Amino acid sequence: MNNYSFSLQGAALTALGSGALFWPDAGLLVVSDLHLGKAERILRRGGSALPPYETRDTLSRLEADLAHTSARRVICLGDSFDDIAASQMLRDEETLWITRLQAGREWIWMEGNHDPGPVDFGGSHLAELSLGPLTFRHIAQPGAIGEVSGHYHPKASVSLRGRSISRPAFLLDDDRLILPAFGTYTGGLRTSAAALDRLMRQGAHAILTGPTPVAIPMPR
Repeated sequence: MNNYSFSLQGAALTALGSGALFWPDAGLLVVSDLHLGKAERILRRGGSALPPYETRDTLSRLEADLAHTSARRVICLGDSFDDIAASQMLRDEETLWITRLQAGREWIWMEGNHDPGPVDFGGSHLAELSLGPLTFRHIAQPGAIGEVSGHYHPKASVSLRGRSISRPAFLLDDDRLILPAFGTYTGGLRTSAAALDRLMRQGAHAILTGPTPVAIPMPR
């Protein structure tokens, strides 16, 4: 798997093509916006039936990243479940899968706007966490320094051979990093959106996910 390495406030970090973030010196893997159980939640609220495979696909990719990095710590940056009820409606095999991934690892569930309360899984449930020069939370705060967050599901487009290619993307400037959504059934917010334009400094970059992550000037 190809990765893209960079630093934020002195921390050497790696953006994985999957949309996960790895901090080698801390043995830490960070993922955001898994939205597990989204198909069930949409159907429960009267929406269209979607193929109920997104949780398994998301967990499979997470398992691959854990194997690739040998991470001993995991932070899920909020909206790990599509709502609290979704965390309680997972299939037994999916619940066991999460428990198996947690085994032998420090696991932190960050509070999100979709899942603001504690979930019925092992690990810690926090609103935010500071480790060294970095602070992890779900939603970026204006003026924060060394912040790693999610929430916005950023995506960026690039023109290649006359075609426009759009991919989930990390957003990076000198102060902050915003992760893309890791979940399978998750949309995206274009980097030109006002909310992202206000948060990110001039000179910010978008790191496009995929087989070969690449950094481009953040499209505005």
